[in-house]
Amino acid sequence: MLHVVPAFSRIGEENAFAVLARAQALAAQGRDVINLGIGQPDMPTPAHVVEAGIKALRDGHHGYTPAVGILPLREAVARDIHRRHGVEVSPDSVMIVPGGKVTMFMAILMFGAPGVEILYPDPGFPIYRSMIEFTGATPVPVPIREENGFAFSAAETLALITPKTRLLIVNSPANPTGGVTPKAEIDALVKGLADHPDVAVLSDEIYGTMTYDGEHHHSLLNYEEIRDRLVYLDGASKTYAMTGWRLGWSVWPKPLYEAARKLAVNAHSCVNASTQWAGIAALDGPQDCVTEMVAAFDRRRAIVVDGLNALPNVSCIAPKGAFYAFPNISRTGWKAKALAATLLEEAGVAVIGGPDFGVHGEGYIRLSYANSAENIRRALERMGTFLSARKPG
Repeated sequence: MLHVVPAFSRIGEENAFAVLARAQALAAQGRDVINLGIGQPDMPTPAHVVEAGIKALRDGHHGYTPAVGILPLREAVARDIHRRHGVEVSPDSVMIVPGGKVTMFMAILMFGAPGVEILYPDPGFPIYRSMIEFTGATPVPVPIREENGFAFSAAETLALITPKTRLLIVNSPANPTGGVTPKAEIDALVKGLADHPDVAVLSDEIYGTMTYDGEHHHSLLNYEEIRDRLVYLDGASKTYAMTGWRLGWSVWPKPLYEAARKLAVNAHSCVNASTQWAGIAALDGPQDCVTEMVAAFDRRRAIVVDGLNALPNVSCIAPKGAFYAFPNISRTGWKAKALAATLLEEAGVAVIGGPDFGVHGEGYIRLSYANSAENIRRALERMGTFLSARKPG
């Protein structure tokens, strides 16, 4: 008998990939399935970025790079942070990683252990809790409430910190809710963290370019008083439609950077070279592709919100960021995961049940509007027909 360590019995996964696989299987059987489940832009990677990757290969960039990433890309990340957030960061604090999850894994692995607590948003990205449980730490959910516009509450978050707390994870703009936390709440959180100097912060800002209705994203990098314990997470997957390229980056405080570098050496060696050169083109090149993509998401967002609020017993507040809607389906009588599964099998619409994002996700489902306006309208029509005719059970 093989004796795998117990930690692997605690590790979870991201159910959006399971839903994607089932949707693809149904499509292979000839079913017409509209996928509003997976969280990736439906637009192609911008052409100039693709060409930069191809040129890098033709120019012979085929070998290993430094584990922390090539200096020109780390410098491009620093320039991008200064342009978007007005904050100076040294390229020597920037680490290039294969996607956003690697930064989550590293930070949680650094602070997670039996007997300690890690706070994370709930509903939230499922890998947070999965990796916390993998380390043996106690996951402490920070409720993300509809009545707060799905922004986190600084007071509620601070009240959950105990002497056992080692890491706080925050995410704005947020997956799965689309919530954007206003500056006043972030100010209050940072002020309160002064009373908890031993708590590190992981700020997941992967959707930072995607806000609507005049909302602005406020980066925790702007708060000098926590920079010595802040890990900043960002990347190219969402902003530049580069999910399959696997390109992320993070900014680490000096005491943690060397530990993160060693983890990179032990885990993945480096991000592939051509992707890194493509990343420079993305960050330093024209940004109209980003503006156009966010504008397209905004138009689809209006279709989604109006359509969901027209469905029987469904309500949906307007998401202020990312490309997700998180409608309240509690009055339909359906449990969220059962509704999501039945919508896929019977109506050919793939969505994600709220409990896949945490214990506070019951009563909600997540829809991604990273799909065409036509498909979104067709999906909403199918959902309306289904909910009018089909009762739970």
